[in-house]
Amino acid sequence: MAQIQESPVIKGLAIVQLKVFEDPRGRFMETFRKEWFPQRSWDIIQNNRSDSQKGVLRGLHFHHHQVDYWYCPFGRIRAGLVDLRPDSPTFRNATTVEMGEENNVGLFVPIGVAHGFAALTDCTLMYVVDNYYDATDEFGVAWNDPELGLDWGIENPIISDRDAKNPLLKDVLATRVTG
Repeated sequence: MAQIQESPVIKGLAIVQLKVFEDPRGRFMETFRKEWFPQRSWDIIQNNRSDSQKGVLRGLHFHHHQVDYWYCPFGRIRAGLVDLRPDSPTFRNATTVEMGEENNVGLFVPIGVAHGFAALTDCTLMYVVDNYYDATDEFGVAWNDPELGLDWGIENPIISDRDAKNPLLKDVLATRVTG
């Protein structure tokens, strides 16, 4: 059975230590069970796969109507996370979590927590969500905002034009308060 620990840095962010069963044929592990997350009424309606080459950085993204659950079956990533929920006791806290072949963990990302990842090697990220993709519920924060202090573990990342234009945290928060 997997062991689930809530992050001490971001309330509601859960890190799942997955149990690996190995024998001469290979290995097996459960990567997700909805019962692991009783705080959320799960209806998994979309499963996604993201393949990235070493040095790619994706994010930071956040949603108002979707939770994510991540698992990295191939390669290694460093997830970066920031709590953007004004009513949260961990509001504005940021952290990183290494995931991948050497660290078999799942990551539950609650609504309002910005998330992204840096590909430390060529990698595949699998993630399930509880809402269909909706471009109107896709928001971003600058991955390199000095206020966040995230150490991505890579230099000169490869980023999309969209992510390069994400606003600083102070601008996101000002928009949310006034907008």
